[in-house]
Amino acid sequence: MENFSEWFHDILENADITDSRYPIKGMAVWRPYGFQIRRATLNIFRDLMDKEHDETLFPLLIPEAELAKEGIHVKGFEDEVYWVTHGGQTELNEKLAIRPTSETAMYPMFALWVRSHIDLPIKQYQVVNTFRYETKHTRPLIRVREITTFAEAHTVHSSAEEAAEQVETGIELYKKFFDGLGIAYLISKRPVWDKFPGAEYTMAFDTIMPDGKTLQIGTVHNLGQTFAHTFEITFENKEGNHE
Repeated sequence: MENFSEWFHDILENADITDSRYPIKGMAVWRPYGFQIRRATLNIFRDLMDKEHDETLFPLLIPEAELAKEGIHVKGFEDEVYWVTHGGQTELNEKLAIRPTSETAMYPMFALWVRSHIDLPIKQYQVVNTFRYETKHTRPLIRVREITTFAEAHTVHSSAEEAAEQVETGIELYKKFFDGLGIAYLISKRPVWDKFPGAEYTMAFDTIMPDGKTLQIGTVHNLGQTFAHTFEITFENKEGNHE
């Protein structure tokens, strides 16, 4: 395809899917037909996820102190974060990050909820808006500043083996989802330099676009104990010891 960008924009416009003329770069409006497609797709996603995950909803804003706790993680996003600095005309005592992703919003709460092995595993997901200050060329639905359909699942386990098994479960869920939509994909383990910030490893799904380029369409991360240590998520095991 000679001009994928032009073709893609024509499809979105003529099919009444999105309108990218909103006066902020990288933020588009879902038009009625596009929103129906989005809703139907999310219904498929939720049907798969609800079999073993609980849907939840965490706040949009993250205190700067929480975001900064996991150094490697925040370094991966620090140039992309939008900040809230004022409430009306009053400067806030602490800046609030508009979530680029939700680890640092969710895991402080997990630390409050997990006390014993009977509280595990936790398996939750949410579908939310996230914001990232993309400085590269934006493209509707592909590279945007407001990700309007950010589906993320987070789990907590009592052992490394269970966590690794959950990664495989996540991969199978993605396969069922993309197979059901008729989307072809390639699965690969990302190299160290391209894994999720703070993760032990990342498994990713890519599809090939009409212009021959690949597009990442899904990821599953094994976060190990990095965030558990940072946010002090501990539990009492069956023997009465704390892990």
